[in-house]
Amino acid sequence: MPAETSTSFFHAEEPFSLRDGSTLPAITLAYETWGELNADNSNAVLLFHALSGSHHAAGTNPTIPGIGDIWQPELHDGWWENMIGPGKALDTDRFFVICPNYLGGCYGSTGPATINPETGNPWGSGFPAISAADQVNAAGLLLDFLGIDILSSVVGPSLGGLVAITFATRLPDRVRNIITIAAGFKTTVLNRLILFEQILAIENDPNFNGGNFYSGKPPLYGLALARMISHKTFVHLDSIENRARQDVIQADDILAWYRVRDQFQSYMLHQGKKFVRRFDANTYLRIIDLWSRYDALFEGDAATPAGLFDKCKAAGQKWLVFSIDSDFCFYPEEQSELVRHLEASKVDVMHITVHSDKGHDSFLLEPDLYSPHISWVLK
Repeated sequence: MPAETSTSFFHAEEPFSLRDGSTLPAITLAYETWGELNADNSNAVLLFHALSGSHHAAGTNPTIPGIGDIWQPELHDGWWENMIGPGKALDTDRFFVICPNYLGGCYGSTGPATINPETGNPWGSGFPAISAADQVNAAGLLLDFLGIDILSSVVGPSLGGLVAITFATRLPDRVRNIITIAAGFKTTVLNRLILFEQILAIENDPNFNGGNFYSGKPPLYGLALARMISHKTFVHLDSIENRARQDVIQADDILAWYRVRDQFQSYMLHQGKKFVRRFDANTYLRIIDLWSRYDALFEGDAATPAGLFDKCKAAGQKWLVFSIDSDFCFYPEEQSELVRHLEASKVDVMHITVHSDKGHDSFLLEPDLYSPHISWVLK
């Protein structure tokens, strides 16, 4: 049975400047850790989570203070339990693993649902846009607080891989190994369009109120629709078909006039309904905006790929880049582009293509396809 864990909170009381020119008066990051720091603080691994994930990656955490009912039972078990622990890929007998909740998040970090100290009300629409560079800068402050100068590794699946790439290029001297799973060098036009559909779904919910919905009804339909739009890119269509066959159409599967007529529609509606209980619509918008605007050159303050990755070469970094051959979210071509730029700068890089029928979510479901390669790199 997984060991019980708890959330810690890092508070930075100084104003925090963002890439869009705005400033937060102070920030809090929720985070969890596993394992122990060694004597010279050199065995730390920083893990960045996916879009709708959390800092709770391993163990069992039944409650997070101050966030209310959004911490649903389905979140109590860590999302990467099969990858973090003694003898696992991120071996806690050897490494000290840290996972922060993103700035702008809804699980304890400063975000749109937290109180703006200047108004005494939730930030809501007033919460600024957040970039991958902002996430890296916030994580850097957390590492300073923990007394960690240089990481053994930074690891990021999915959107977390975008932040990991940015950490490696913005702070190249603070990490030795970089492991990305199903991420890319720059957000594609297709992904921007899919993300824009989700933005419109939330924005057009009558309860959204421009983001100021905390004193009323939340935009449940809009957020549920956004989740359904994204879900079909995270899960391979064959897997959706297999999962949907196990579902039973519910009596309340009816919209204004349309009654859900097959198990596939019921499955997707169930995914949307389940998601709205555990996530904040404003957080979702801030994180997909980060994703939509992602360009490694911009986030790393570089004009060319060589200018971005030559400093990674100079720092002696080693990279492990995973592709998933059935991924409809971050296509394998995106990792190939990243690897080409790394190789052009003569960065030490290994590119592994995982063969899976699970799609993008393979990194959550099939640890045996990733663990041997990660363990080899970290050793």
